[in-house]
Amino acid sequence: MTPCLLRAHIRRLALLELPDFAAALPARAAILGIDPGEKRIGVAISDLTRLIASPLDTVIRVKSATDVDALLKLYDGRQCAGFVIGLPLNMDGSTGPAAQSARAFGRNLLAKRDVPLLMWDERLSTAAVTRTLIEGDASRKRRGEVVDKVAASYMLQGALDAMQERRLDG
Repeated sequence: MTPCLLRAHIRRLALLELPDFAAALPARAAILGIDPGEKRIGVAISDLTRLIASPLDTVIRVKSATDVDALLKLYDGRQCAGFVIGLPLNMDGSTGPAAQSARAFGRNLLAKRDVPLLMWDERLSTAAVTRTLIEGDASRKRRGEVVDKVAASYMLQGALDAMQERRLDG
């Protein structure tokens, strides 16, 4: 595939809508949820039936290629079938630098592995998780240790719920 065709292919796959993403998945397989931050990447995983998301890990950012390799290792080790990446849109729904960075991250993943990928709106997920952890009396240190992977789980659960609603409506 020429570099131009590869870029077009990656751009097309990164923009899968929920129905196309769900249709591209096998009947039973886990999905890896990713919440890419500036310093850390929160990682969550679904169960095989894609009903429940659970926090999995936090990857400390090093450089793009290293980060992608670490995520692919988790992906392969859990025999996942697709990625859901958190898309931090602005409150008005527009995209800013963080959303552009998340999309670039998705393209970097797709450059190494051609798998179904869904960008999912994750506005306020970290804030909601942080608030819940505070209400649960988690120490500042403990919140720092888990907030990224719990936020990835929160975001992934939103995508799983939307896929489930679509199945029930369809």
